[in-house]
Amino acid sequence: MNMKKDIILSGVGGQGILSIATVIGKAALEDNLHLKQAEVHGMSQRGGDVQSNLRLSTEPIFSDLIPKGECDLILSLEPMEALRYLPWLSPEGWVVTNSAPFVNIPDYPPVEEVLEEVRVVKNVVVLDCDAAARSAGSPRGANMILLGAAATALSDILDPKKLKDGIAAVFSRKGSAVVEANLAAFEAGFELSKK
Repeated sequence: MNMKKDIILSGVGGQGILSIATVIGKAALEDNLHLKQAEVHGMSQRGGDVQSNLRLSTEPIFSDLIPKGECDLILSLEPMEALRYLPWLSPEGWVVTNSAPFVNIPDYPPVEEVLEEVRVVKNVVVLDCDAAARSAGSPRGANMILLGAAATALSDILDPKKLKDGIAAVFSRKGSAVVEANLAAFEAGFELSKK
């Protein structure tokens, strides 16, 4: 039986979206899954929007772009960016988003209004990844908090342990303290998502 997961990763340049994509990609390849990743926009500009399509499957994948209405998971480090990609979400899809805004435009709407619109989704996890990262002792680990919070939504295709192995592999060149901080943030996000 073909298992697949179409993921949109979104946020703002400098938040660590590409690290999430790298960890998921590493875990998927270690698990012998097929993987396609679409071009990421805006990463050259800190504060610009960053978006990536990540497609995982047990069978070959022919397109790297996710059609509107077919995304299984939107993982967003910025609430307005989560809102932007809702048209791509499938009816049974999940949104896992940070509630802390990255206010990079002068007319940014009230964050509560943005979150209200995101919360109409059937399956949604909204948490303050920035605050959770500080609480976990990993202030720069909001992205791993988010990944941990999404681990359950990913578990039908990727075991959370494989994601942890991916974190260890991706951050190993930065030393064990960085690996441990990222793993702690992942665990904290995983626990928070259960609430």
